[in-house]
Amino acid sequence: MRTQSFFDRQTTLVLSLLAAVAILVPSMNGLAAPGSALHLSDHLVPLLGKYVCFALLALSVDLIWGFCGILSLGHGAFFALGGYAMGMHLMRQIGPRGVYGDPILPDFMVFLNWKELPWFWHGFDSFPFAVLMVLLVPGALAFVFGWFAFRSRVTGVYLSIITQAMTFALMLAFFRNDMGLGGNNGLTDFKEILGFTVQAGSTRIVLFVLSVLALAGGYLLCRWVVGSTFGKVLVAVRDAESRTRFLGYRVEHYKLVVFTLSAMLAGIAGALYVPQVGIINPSEFAPAGSIEVVIWVAVGGRGTLAGPILGALLVNAGKTWFTAALPEFWLFALGGLFVFVTIFMPRGILGAVGDLWERSSQRFRSGRQPQPVTHAAE
Repeated sequence: MRTQSFFDRQTTLVLSLLAAVAILVPSMNGLAAPGSALHLSDHLVPLLGKYVCFALLALSVDLIWGFCGILSLGHGAFFALGGYAMGMHLMRQIGPRGVYGDPILPDFMVFLNWKELPWFWHGFDSFPFAVLMVLLVPGALAFVFGWFAFRSRVTGVYLSIITQAMTFALMLAFFRNDMGLGGNNGLTDFKEILGFTVQAGSTRIVLFVLSVLALAGGYLLCRWVVGSTFGKVLVAVRDAESRTRFLGYRVEHYKLVVFTLSAMLAGIAGALYVPQVGIINPSEFAPAGSIEVVIWVAVGGRGTLAGPILGALLVNAGKTWFTAALPEFWLFALGGLFVFVTIFMPRGILGAVGDLWERSSQRFRSGRQPQPVTHAAE
């Protein structure tokens, strides 16, 4: 089975744009004079970093939905679990600088009269351990969930409903104070990461650049997966699952691997998101958030890899403007955008642009074809 070239035109363009962003944003923030048109204020850097994290989350959803046909309405759960893993590490770094001055227990545990640190908090004072948990916790949940769901051949809308039920159940659990994870308030008041102040402008720049690098790495990983023989089987599962199974492929194994990989990418996005926004709470598990991610993918272009990145950036930039200018109309605008894209651009923005380019190219080529020479009758 023939595979496509790894560094095709789209991959080169995406990596070039991400490299330009990773250079321009720090330059505009640190080198441009304040007040000039080119200056990027300090509060915009973490906002852009948040958008980049959302783009990585959208990319993880496109990997399973666009190329394997698994529509997950609960991917926000893996994003939030990665965020909580990083948040627990940042809370352990506060130490005696908290409001209550306890060197071991976070402030919310002291307030709730906890006597000792819960067992699952041990080890999070180590950054490598926290990074490992960012990958393992979402990956383990996805593996266990997928093992039962895919072996039972749960597909289509039923699988989507189950994933939504999963994230809703986690949201309810994390709201409980006895979970030992901050309850309704979640984890916040972070001080430093790897010895650097979280609120410092230089730290925010580094986190932004790391987010862009993670997005580039995630894109390359997904590009390699979908361009390989494994990716071709995923597309076959998406288009004709029964026929693929009849040909002898263990469909549930392919689904399980790509679903677990997607969850780990979402966990990385959540881990990078938390130090930039300064908080993680159970609202990140809300099913509405996972549905929004699906809208980002649909708007940008499902099954294109670059489309979800574009969709996440555009929709979230629009959300920022709408919630400031017309907050009461944002949900109507989001719903209207989804309906418009579904009816008039079923392949998303990137798909529509590609179709337009292809038609223009065909028209140009047909116009340059030589016309047959006809001779007048003698």
